[in-house]
Amino acid sequence: MSETYIPPKVWTMDSENGGTWASINRPTAGARHEAKLPQGKHGLQLYSLATPNGQKVTIMLEELLALGADAEYDAHLIQIGEGEQFSSGFVAVNPNSKIPALLDKTGDTEVNVFESGAILLHLAEKFGHFLPATGHERTQVLNWLFWLQGAAPYLGGGFGHFYAYAPEKFEYPINRFSMEVKRQLDLLDKQLAEHTYIAGDNYSIADMAIWPWYGNLVLGHAYDAAEFLDVDSYVHLKRWAEQIAARDAVKRGRIVNRTWGEPWEQLAERHSAADIDAVLALTPDK
Repeated sequence: MSETYIPPKVWTMDSENGGTWASINRPTAGARHEAKLPQGKHGLQLYSLATPNGQKVTIMLEELLALGADAEYDAHLIQIGEGEQFSSGFVAVNPNSKIPALLDKTGDTEVNVFESGAILLHLAEKFGHFLPATGHERTQVLNWLFWLQGAAPYLGGGFGHFYAYAPEKFEYPINRFSMEVKRQLDLLDKQLAEHTYIAGDNYSIADMAIWPWYGNLVLGHAYDAAEFLDVDSYVHLKRWAEQIAARDAVKRGRIVNRTWGEPWEQLAERHSAADIDAVLALTPDK
């Protein structure tokens, strides 16, 4: 760096130096404008965007539907770049103003659930799938679920921000976060050298939580960083990533609330299975 940064005695926001998300980032919480959230006909109302955190939940819901669970849902698009997560309606569901947020209206009392890991856990316990009820296997799934919740900010908010979104390329933070991300990739690769899935021999919410972040990364769908991070060297992780990507429910869930990419990858909102069917039908024959 050509200049040494000296922090001021009291920090103030610099709106000129925030990178991609500078227009919406503020150091305060709470609603910024009044707006009601839309409501569909199903008992589960999801408010989201197809970021990795958003994909976790739509993949889970599609996996539940594939098993025949009564998990029909409406998925409403939240345009985070336009600040829709700061509406009074959204803040009532998630006071932290982050996607995804779930409103569960299937019981006697409506339940708001926020934080993607909490939503996965809520749905797994509600429907009795993808999380063992007791014992060692349950603990292993929760170990890796909570690992992801702590690890992903290094990949997204750390590496992804400085490598892909920051207004300039800075050597120190890119090196710092690349070191940690590669350590995480090596950890996952070693775990998957001994297990079919992340937490053992059974597919679980741990896989659904981790794949949208690290699976997409090693498959070349995140930050255009596959070569930079030498992802092909993590052979067991790549095997797992391809295995999960081939699941029908993952193919369905990953496109929900997505507004970029190829036409067969985009479904702004989902209100029935037919919505996804229509988009996937556009996929060219290979």
